[in-house]
Amino acid sequence: MKIGPVGSEMCIRDSVMKEPANINTTTVQPTPTATVYGMPAYADRAAAVGEVHARPHLLLQAPRGILQLSFMTEGDQARDQMAMSELSHRFGVAEPDHATPLHGVTWDEGDLHCEKHTEFSTYLWCASLDSKTGEPCGENPFKHGFVPPGPVVSGIRLRLLPWMPETEKEADRFDPASLCYSLVENGSAAILTDFRQDEDGLTQILILARDLTPARAGALAQRLLEIETYRTLALLSLPLTRSMTSELRRMESRLAAITDEMCTSLVERRDSDVLLSELTGLDAELEAGVAANLYRFGASRAYYEIVEERLAALSEVAVSGYSTWADFLQRRIAPAMRTCQSVKERQAKLSDKLTRAIALLRSWIDVELERQNRDLLASMNNRAKLQLRLQQTVEGLSVAAISYYVVSLLGYLLKGIPIVHDSVAPVMAVLVPAVMLTIWWIVRRIRHAHSDTAAEEKSS
Repeated sequence: MKIGPVGSEMCIRDSVMKEPANINTTTVQPTPTATVYGMPAYADRAAAVGEVHARPHLLLQAPRGILQLSFMTEGDQARDQMAMSELSHRFGVAEPDHATPLHGVTWDEGDLHCEKHTEFSTYLWCASLDSKTGEPCGENPFKHGFVPPGPVVSGIRLRLLPWMPETEKEADRFDPASLCYSLVENGSAAILTDFRQDEDGLTQILILARDLTPARAGALAQRLLEIETYRTLALLSLPLTRSMTSELRRMESRLAAITDEMCTSLVERRDSDVLLSELTGLDAELEAGVAANLYRFGASRAYYEIVEERLAALSEVAVSGYSTWADFLQRRIAPAMRTCQSVKERQAKLSDKLTRAIALLRSWIDVELERQNRDLLASMNNRAKLQLRLQQTVEGLSVAAISYYVVSLLGYLLKGIPIVHDSVAPVMAVLVPAVMLTIWWIVRRIRHAHSDTAAEEKSS
């Protein structure tokens, strides 16, 4: 397969290019000091200043081979430390500083770099290519008992070759049905891939370069590696959305059935309690699912934005008959990300509907409780009226009884007086109405006094 025209001047220049020595990716930076121009520095200044140099890109010169594996570590740095310690002991080199986000080991035949991220880590092996076999020279660090820090989420085999007629034939290794080919770096390089996995489960990427400095070649390679890695991570939420779709459909159907029951029948208090229990159960189940998948959806969106940024930074020039990386990935990834977004929006809308249904049902229950409270207060009012009437009846009887006892006592008193002993009966007859009126007046005064006290307490 012919990739594109190559000038004779470029062919001569690439034919005399010699294989470079191993180029390390890390550049020694001055150690941040605690002072700036002789004055104390802010506590977090060193971290802020060093962040732009925390993950330097590769310095590459063709021909060069890169093998990068991404492992899902869930942020457990102990796994990376164990893996890098094993590699350091195997190659007989000093262990790197595990506290930095990017560290590596370098030996005579190549170098390996470990880059830590929030939930995954990338291990990149960079070495010269064998001119005969086209494979990286030296011992493969991912063989011979290498213990991975976690399951592999992405694997990439990238080759950087000089752009010559011989290297153009490497395009025949790709699937022509999904081959993506475009020019980048103002036509100084061509990038090719079919986004398919080989027999080792790795995605093949080819860079044909001319007139690229090691820094520009390294930056281009890193950008392509990040596109493949982050597009895989972005699509990790797709299987989750497919499983959640059936769950959301089931919840939506149950919510529709409950609201239909609320609309078509007069819901009694007992039924309202049952429906409210079902609605709160659905709401709890939905919120548990949202909480469990919140990070995955947010991470997928962030990864997809990184892919879009890296594709825009490529500034691809389309070649007739081939798809560019941006066009191909946009057609394949954008629908999947819209599916994830639609599931997230369905979750939010279903949560709002459940909240409104629960509020409506609770208002029905509150109205029913208020009606019951009104009936209870009415019955209590009737009971109070009956008690008042009974109390008034008792007060009348108590006046007669008290009067009887008072008159009887006065009779005994008068009988004990010799002067009025013979006229006790007439005197008793006169005392009966007087005593009854007096006791009635006293009881009335006591009742009025209690009423005035209750009115003052109520007004205060």
